[in-house]
Amino acid sequence: MAATLYNLKSESGLKKLNEYLLTRSYISGYQASKDDITVYAALPSVPSSEYVNVARWYKHIDALLRISGVSGEGSGVTVESSLVAEEVVATPPVADTKAAEAEDDDDDDVDLFGEETEEEKKAAEERAAAVKASGKKKESGKSSVLLDVKPWDDETDMKKLEEAVRSVKLEGLFWGASKLVPVGYGIKKLQIMLTIVDDLVSVDNMVEDYLTVEPINEYVQSCDIVAFNKI
Repeated sequence: MAATLYNLKSESGLKKLNEYLLTRSYISGYQASKDDITVYAALPSVPSSEYVNVARWYKHIDALLRISGVSGEGSGVTVESSLVAEEVVATPPVADTKAAEAEDDDDDDVDLFGEETEEEKKAAEERAAAVKASGKKKESGKSSVLLDVKPWDDETDMKKLEEAVRSVKLEGLFWGASKLVPVGYGIKKLQIMLTIVDDLVSVDNMVEDYLTVEPINEYVQSCDIVAFNKI
């Protein structure tokens, strides 16, 4: 069953998440999944030890992302009042889709007498073309990506770095939640979620052609894909 969490940037939201994780090791199921990545990315910073269950879970997911990654599918999770929630795309129920297809079939069978006119044939061809084009669009999959963006040094303006990263606009690219993660020696990296349409965006090409070239490379030293999951 899909879980819904609320406003993880507030104390009340963290408290609810802490209670939720009291009897759970992961957001859903018995192994780390993309549900954990969604919630992990929605947290604005490393949670305080005051929220002991959230802190335990966060450290575990952070370690997995650094060492082996996360490949589990999960059951689906929604984080309200955050950028992650805005990326949720509603999928029409299968039953409704079948009903609509049945109605289309019924429309095609209405003409019971005589041959089809030229106008009717043309209309039928246009409907068939529209259905075929719609089917192709639905077949195009999406992926959720967690990206590490590293600055040159501790003097890099991280606010401008994030603005530069988000300035990249591509068809099929949707930027999500982000946070700064300490690396060491006063340096922080930007960790940012993004959703891509697989047929339209290549993350490798985006990094090579946009994020590590002028003018963005004034702030960005390198980028690493931390997690990549099909939606």
